[in-house]
Order: sequence, then structure tokens, then C-alpha cells
Amino acid sequence: MKEETIWTETMQENFLEETWEDENRDKKDRIKKIICVILGICIGAFLTGAYVSQRAMEVDARISKIQGNLSKEVFRFHVLADSDSDEAQSVKLKVRDKVLEYMKQTMSGNEDMVSASQTKKWAKEHLREIEDVAESVIREEGYSYRAKAEVSVCYFPDKRYGDITFPQGYYEALRIKLGKAKGQNWWCVLYPNLCFTSATCAVVDEEGKEELREVLTDEEYEMVTATSDFKIKSFFFGEGTDDESK
Repeated sequence: MKEETIWTETMQENFLEETWEDENRDKKDRIKKIICVILGICIGAFLTGAYVSQRAMEVDARISKIQGNLSKEVFRFHVLADSDSDEAQSVKLKVRDKVLEYMKQTMSGNEDMVSASQTKKWAKEHLREIEDVAESVIREEGYSYRAKAEVSVCYFPDKRYGDITFPQGYYEALRIKLGKAKGQNWWCVLYPNLCFTSATCAVVDEEGKEELREVLTDEEYEMVTATSDFKIKSFFFGEGTDDESK
């Protein structure tokens, strides 16, 4: 009887031990599976992040390359006010109007104005006259500061021109600095002649868009007229077929 009791207790102990080992083994297996899932998620997130980062850099590089080409095909026009005072800003706009009027009269019908480089050449040859026009407005408004006209290459952030966006980068521009030139500037695109196609120079009408389409490649035109869509398409589909025919 005593031996039977010992045997029974031994069997129970063995059973409990085996049960504990099975439970412990199942627990370890569950932990391993959880760790594997977590590692898989982490690796997937890392690879996805690396891919997104790489694609973003490729898109930025592509846009930078196109912007470099674009900058050679446009010529910008800036007027920098003496300060941000209401009076200085008013003078800036009056100088803008008079200089645009002068350029429109002088450049109108000029068959040489068929490229950005020729328009730049014209501007460099007429800097003194442009300064004279600007300073005549300043004097009429009762101020004594000077105007300085120059053609220079400058870095500009993204600029919206109505529904047209010119990406950040270096552009060559005709710049008129009024006095200390510390105030907000006004700008437009002198070539193609978007400055002359809108009375407010705040939007690009259909005539101006057609001017752009004739000068820019299809890819460049898409970039400035549909910037967000262009970036999204570039991200997901990569480079398209560049139009080199223009």
C-alpha cells in the first residue's frame, strides 16, 4: 500500500513537471513569435523609411536639375523697396509701373527679344536708362535716395505667380534697388514676357501660359504649372521621357 502511494505521488510529480515544461515551452514559443513579428515590423519600417528617403532625394535631385535648366530659359525682374514703410512700398510700385512702361515701349517689336539671353543683353545695355526712369519717379515723390539697376544671379525661394510656381534655386534677374533696398520686393518674369500680359502682374493669363509653353520643355512646363502633381508623379513613377526637342 505504501509503495503504491509513493508510485502515485511520483507519477503526479512527473505529470506536473511535464505539464510545467510544456507550458514553459509554449510560453517561450509565443515569446519567440512575438519577437519575430516585432523584428519583422521594425525591419519593414526601416526599409520603407530608407526607400521613401531615397525616393525623396531622387525627386529633389531631379527637380534641382530641371530648375537649373529652367533658370537658363527665364529672366526675372525684381524691384526692392527702400523699406517696408507704406510710403516706400508705394514708391516701389510706381517705379515698377514706370519701368515696365519704359521697357514695353522700348522692347515692343524688337525682333531680337526672342530668348532669355538676348533679353538679358538688352537689360545690361539699358541699365543707366532704367535707373533714370526709376530715379525720376523717386524725385517726383519727394525723396532723394538713389536707384541702382543691375543684372545679377541670386538665390530665390519657391515663388508663386498666380497658379504658376517657380521652384527655389539660382536665377538671373534684372534688379532695381531703391535706396537701402531693405523692404519687400516685387517680382515678375521678364522673359518670357509675363510682366506685360497681366495688368496686376499677380497672375498668369492664358497668353502668358502659352508664352511659357513655347519656351519651356514639356517637363519644365509641367513642373511650374502643376508642382504638387509633378512631385507626386516623380516620386511614384520616377523620371519620364525628357522632351529635348525644344
